[in-house]
Amino acid sequence: MVRYSVLGLEGEIKPSLDPWLCYYCGKCSTTCPREADPGELMMSLRRWLTSKYDWIDLSSLLYKSLAASISAFVLVAVAVVWFGASEHFHLETIMHYGHIFEFTAITLVAFVILLPNIIHMWWFTIYKPGIKAPISAYFKAIGELIVHMFTQKRTLGCDDNQLRWFEHFILVLGYLSLLFTTVFLNWFETQNLFIIVLGYVESAVIFVVTFDFVRRRVQKDQEISKHSHPSDWFFVIWLFLMGLTAFLVRLFIDVDLLQDNVWLYMVQLIVLVQWALIIVPFGKWTHFLYRSFAMYFHRIIELTA
Repeated sequence: MVRYSVLGLEGEIKPSLDPWLCYYCGKCSTTCPREADPGELMMSLRRWLTSKYDWIDLSSLLYKSLAASISAFVLVAVAVVWFGASEHFHLETIMHYGHIFEFTAITLVAFVILLPNIIHMWWFTIYKPGIKAPISAYFKAIGELIVHMFTQKRTLGCDDNQLRWFEHFILVLGYLSLLFTTVFLNWFETQNLFIIVLGYVESAVIFVVTFDFVRRRVQKDQEISKHSHPSDWFFVIWLFLMGLTAFLVRLFIDVDLLQDNVWLYMVQLIVLVQWALIIVPFGKWTHFLYRSFAMYFHRIIELTA
């Protein structure tokens, strides 16, 4: 990958799964005698590949331009505030449409953006290189997709990343659980004690783990944290805000203060919409998806060989 990058051989990099098979333990960068920082190169290649998979081609713009990213966040925030003002900041109405937005955003982002991007990835890595994988290989390898998507177990192969693996593991579980609790169990409107407590625990987990991620990036105490791209910061900060604002909104509901503090739900809704429309389909979140499918495609190639 280093050689291909130096020579500008995009045609060799695009069909490769190698950048996704790297979990950036940082050992290669700390021991490289030429200080080439191959770990950061692989991270850069993952961003580049993300932009190539993206059929809308918005990822490329947001990765290259900090101004474009900030502008996108501001435009979304303005749109949410405008929506709130058009509804006279009536809490029940805004929360109702906010809940509808969650369902709609999940569906549209999944089927209009992410699914075509995954197909695009398959086209580059399986179809175009001429890999004649039988249908049976896709079924046999499906377990690889599920395991890596929910556990990211390859991180365990890094000698000093056991804690990082555990944090990622509980973060994935916490994030997916909070998504299910908020969207499908309607956490903000339910009176079920079990669901309420479950949501508190999930949001607290996200808050604590992402706080540690932010701390590491500030302190730069590990190789993986030394070179943070703006998209890395956006991912951890917005995930942190997701957990924090969701926790506070439910707390204000339970102590009967939200009605007089509509601004808090507006902040939570802004964070949610920015996360759903910018970070999930075009930002660092997609690495979680593409890496899992890379493991899946890699296994298919192994079964075909």
